[in-house]
Amino acid sequence: MSFKLENVVPWGRSLDEYIKMFNLRAGDRTGKILDCASGPSSFNAEMTHSGWDVTSCDPIYQFSADDIQSRIQETYPVILQGLKANYERFVWDAMGSPEQSGRLRLAAMSQFLADFESGRRENRYLTDTLPKLSLPTDSFDLALCSHLLFTYSEQFSLQFHLESIIEMSRVAREVRIFPLLENFTGEVSQHLEPVRKQLIERGYRVEVERVAYEFQRGGNKILRINS
Repeated sequence: MSFKLENVVPWGRSLDEYIKMFNLRAGDRTGKILDCASGPSSFNAEMTHSGWDVTSCDPIYQFSADDIQSRIQETYPVILQGLKANYERFVWDAMGSPEQSGRLRLAAMSQFLADFESGRRENRYLTDTLPKLSLPTDSFDLALCSHLLFTYSEQFSLQFHLESIIEMSRVAREVRIFPLLENFTGEVSQHLEPVRKQLIERGYRVEVERVAYEFQRGGNKILRINS
């Protein structure tokens, strides 16, 4: 099945948010990082500007910066309205308001767009798509995945989650996934406990860890996996 930009709702996050979402300490940032399903986040652009090593992968990277920007402009009002309609499901202490959240997201996505074409030429933005990656085994120190696994539990099966995590663990020594809640419901993903049990049975070390970030109410934990 072909991947269509019209089915994507791009929503980017910043380096500061990544640091809080994934509990990234200074030592974490000095290693080689793979960011899976990263979309139009500015994490790669900001990390690269600071001299650190990040590779991002997402099927959206097959499109041009202009195409992605057009899709952002199309979907931004819809997302903003969704935030307003579901106001009580979010924690606004840091963001302030849906409008302020939107401005922060647009700023992050603008940084991404400014970096995208050069980053694609430098192979920092790849079109790899979970649950299969074309990257060598043990080629990264840390793999991150935000707002895909567990977030879209209704759309992606338990098997998809398990295969994706095992694949990320193949290419990186450690995997961190955020958040553990399903999109807009505030409920812990139906796949979390089965995934955790099956990974432990396969010999992985698995921890649920609290982080200093909570936007989706109750969404302040990551799953950390070490092989």
